[in-house]
Amino acid sequence: MLFDSHCHLDDPQLLPRLGTLLQEAEGAGIAAFLVPGVHPSGWQAIHSLSASHPRIFPAYGVHPMHADIVTPSTLSELRRKAASACAIGEIGLDYLLPSPSRQAQRLAFAAQLQVAVEAGLPVLLHCRKAFEDLLAILRGSGVEGTGGVMHAFSGSIETAHACLKLGLHISLSGTVTYANARRPVEVAREVPLERMLLETDAPDLAPEPFRGDINVPAHLIATARRVAEIRGIPLEDLGRHAFDNTVRLLKLAPSLAARPAH
Repeated sequence: MLFDSHCHLDDPQLLPRLGTLLQEAEGAGIAAFLVPGVHPSGWQAIHSLSASHPRIFPAYGVHPMHADIVTPSTLSELRRKAASACAIGEIGLDYLLPSPSRQAQRLAFAAQLQVAVEAGLPVLLHCRKAFEDLLAILRGSGVEGTGGVMHAFSGSIETAHACLKLGLHISLSGTVTYANARRPVEVAREVPLERMLLETDAPDLAPEPFRGDINVPAHLIATARRVAEIRGIPLEDLGRHAFDNTVRLLKLAPSLAARPAH
């Protein structure tokens, strides 16, 4: 039993065939799904998905690629959405983006982080080439009390340890299955099982042998198998740890996350 801790089921590449994708995922052992927001225009769709499907859980946030649209009005709406959310995200920093500016990203991230801490919700963190600044903003923010997860973690094992010290979880994606994967394999080997999550980031980051295709939740099993192989433990043990970690982080009742979709 697996929990896809980060999948964009509201994406136009996935939403039109959602019923089929959920059936395929169920057949592959994926029992629950966390869907993060990236832009306020998509928050209502995520809310509707979670209201219609008992195994889909909502998160709301503004991705750093949209940092320049974060206004006091946006933050007020995010506070309202927080009342029915399992997490705030996907938020963070992405210095590979040519825009918005790094300063705009930092301001938007810090403001949304404050909403999460005030609401007592965990954060879903996106970070590319910005770990130093991200960690600096997280320190002293109160995130240790709410928890969070480094989504599709791409950093070094040293950075992973710094995140763990802040009480964060580390989420592994399909990149750990790639033939040239080095850092993801090291992280998969060393991160404590009780702090590890699994995700697809569908429709992106498809694992081998689906690399280059549209990613779907059912492909999570390929990532889980590879991580179990790296750890030298049965797939069932890995799945149980990752599932329980996600349920605990999101403060869900295990029976709620595991109940059938139909």
